[in-house]
Amino acid sequence: MTSTGATSQPPTDGTPRPVTLHGWRHPAILTAAGLTIAAGFAQFGATAALGDVAKTFGAAGTTGKSIAAQVGLSGTTLGFGLAVIRLASLLSLPLTGLADHHGRRRTLIGCVTLGLALTATASLSPTYWWFVALFAAGRPLLSATNALSGVVAAEETRSRDRAKAIAIVTAGYGIGAGLTAIARGTAGSHLSFRGLFALALIPLALMPLLTRRLEEPERYQRLSHTDPGIAVIPPSSLRQLWAPGRLRTELRPRLWLLTALVLSFSFVSGPMITFVFLYAENALGMAKSATTLMVLAAGPLGLLGLLSGRWAADNLGRRRAAMITQAVVALAGIITYSGTTPGAITGYLLGLVAAASYAPAYGALAAELFPTSIRATISGWLVAANVLGAVCGLITFGRIADTLSSFPIAATIICIPVIAASLFYPRLPETVGLELEQSAPE
Repeated sequence: MTSTGATSQPPTDGTPRPVTLHGWRHPAILTAAGLTIAAGFAQFGATAALGDVAKTFGAAGTTGKSIAAQVGLSGTTLGFGLAVIRLASLLSLPLTGLADHHGRRRTLIGCVTLGLALTATASLSPTYWWFVALFAAGRPLLSATNALSGVVAAEETRSRDRAKAIAIVTAGYGIGAGLTAIARGTAGSHLSFRGLFALALIPLALMPLLTRRLEEPERYQRLSHTDPGIAVIPPSSLRQLWAPGRLRTELRPRLWLLTALVLSFSFVSGPMITFVFLYAENALGMAKSATTLMVLAAGPLGLLGLLSGRWAADNLGRRRAAMITQAVVALAGIITYSGTTPGAITGYLLGLVAAASYAPAYGALAAELFPTSIRATISGWLVAANVLGAVCGLITFGRIADTLSSFPIAATIICIPVIAASLFYPRLPETVGLELEQSAPE
């Protein structure tokens, strides 16, 4: 049953009073998951409809063995366009920082509402680069929505429920992404990419219902109202949104290392996930119905990944679970782009399970390593690292694929170093079993 009135144990560092914590099925956490469903529905459209976008704005009737002939636009053009969309998420850093100043609830609602509205305008795109610009406009707000939903899930729960709550929020994004792909596959040629993006107006209209049970975490309330000695810093300048400058010296090494590890993970997950439908449909010739079945199979497998990842995070430790799953994601990328339809299906599903398993361990670790007064800003900092890694991966993957006219070689080149990078996770402190006040006191 959901625990709605449990409190944390009195902290040992002199913090005034214990806070009221909840179980992972508390309405506030389920609401945060609902907001990530909306964000996932809007964000995943660029990936699910990439093949349609490339054909709509590409050169019709092109022949030959080039990437452009196979998919409609060159790998470089697609890579740079997707990189711009990803790069726009860097603006989520100041947006998440606002949650440390004005509250999680207010910032979260504002981000998801405006993000959905801006994403819907991509349906009006007259050219490929207009599509890139319009979709990129909503990207930072939706990225901030995902990051702040994870912060809410972490701060509302005790240690034993934290990985579960983060898994629920992560599942929300996956459900939203799956709904996008299913809508596209079910409607077939009757739903163009323009209609797909216009569907973002549906969750936008439901926002008043989705946000009714969202509450401000008591951990944040205590900081901002009860204890002036550790009150949140007012946003008098942009410099105060710079996480490393506000972080105690002894905590900075863990931020740099975690940032590098997140960057390496997204370096491979960005292109591996973003190009998969375009590769499967336009390069391997798979039907849309086949890729829709991949998405349908990914649903229960993703849930299995979240459950196994939650178990691993609580029983193997945050660091070890993150290390293993990152390595598996990179290995799955090599399998996905090996050049065969069975490889594409197997690799995609394996990578999805591993990425889902990675989320609870990484999400819990990122929340538990840093204090509440700066946790939202740190989440934005890590989103920025994720963006930079994905941008570098997208450009590198597209460029290598163009130069060598080979998806398999490009995937192998960018995946192998990421497997090696995963070995650095044990250098971070282990936080399993610790409350936030213990693992990262103010």
